[in-house]
Amino acid sequence: MLTIGTLHMKNRLIMAPMSGKTNLPFRLIIKKMGAGLVITEMISAVGLSRGQAKTLAYLESHPDERPVAAQLFGSDPDTMAISARIVAEKGLDIVDINMGCPVKKVIKTGSGAALMREPKKVAKILSAVRKSSPLPLTVKIRAGWSPEEANALEVASIIEDSGADGITIHPRFASQGFSGNADWALIARVKKAVKIPVIGNGDITRPSLALKMRSETNCDGIMIGRAALANPWIFKQILDMENKGSFEIPNLDERYQLIMDHYSLLIEYFRENRATGIIKGLLILYTKGLPNRRLLRSFIPEIDGREKLISVLNKYFGSIREEMAGEG
Repeated sequence: MLTIGTLHMKNRLIMAPMSGKTNLPFRLIIKKMGAGLVITEMISAVGLSRGQAKTLAYLESHPDERPVAAQLFGSDPDTMAISARIVAEKGLDIVDINMGCPVKKVIKTGSGAALMREPKKVAKILSAVRKSSPLPLTVKIRAGWSPEEANALEVASIIEDSGADGITIHPRFASQGFSGNADWALIARVKKAVKIPVIGNGDITRPSLALKMRSETNCDGIMIGRAALANPWIFKQILDMENKGSFEIPNLDERYQLIMDHYSLLIEYFRENRATGIIKGLLILYTKGLPNRRLLRSFIPEIDGREKLISVLNKYFGSIREEMAGEG
């Protein structure tokens, strides 16, 4: 169980927000896989405050994915406050502020990890958001801008003092991007420095590492990002590891069903062309670890809709079953 502010989650596992990935259909898939909390793609506070339809669409949610957080990025306190109020009005459950994104187009606006260099502005933004929205408030940070500007502990204290209800720490510097290793020891130090819940993030590539992070850092929650793109089952696997000491690898039928379920959700929420493009991009991820993926790659360009998707999957999974039967 994880509690953030007044919100109680069924477990401590969280799906990280990822631009272009954690759309509503994917969040519904992840919730079925056992995640306690899912988060929208990173949303522009400027776009929300201006009422831009394309930006507001990121706040569309479904009862089956609750609780769901909206992650905002921006650098102006008033704009962030307006956007946080809109999130509450749209019925989402948590406002999460991104202060960790290292991507250049975000940094150049003074948002994301750039805010790690402006602790006073961090306090102003969070104070404004806290006053404007009744929702639980969380913040995602990094270790700092660079090794020369390692200020995660300072920023974490400011976040707590500003009234936030939780902190997520990705213990790499913004200057690192995703290179090198995540410094889990920093998660432990942040946990000791504040009284609000601390969520650890970084380098959870398999279920056992989630348990290891929890053991080594005493973090309250665990956020999983890129690993869940290829293995959405990782949330259930972690829970099984905790409860039973072991977990199962998805079989061919389960992988096939996941692809079809995801495609059906994509069709429900997006145009068919977009849905088909998204699922084509996910096929190699969802079949990670299976043989003959070169064959699958050769089939993917054929896919232009549901019928061709089914045909390609039948050919690909059929080839694996034939190979397995031959080995038997």
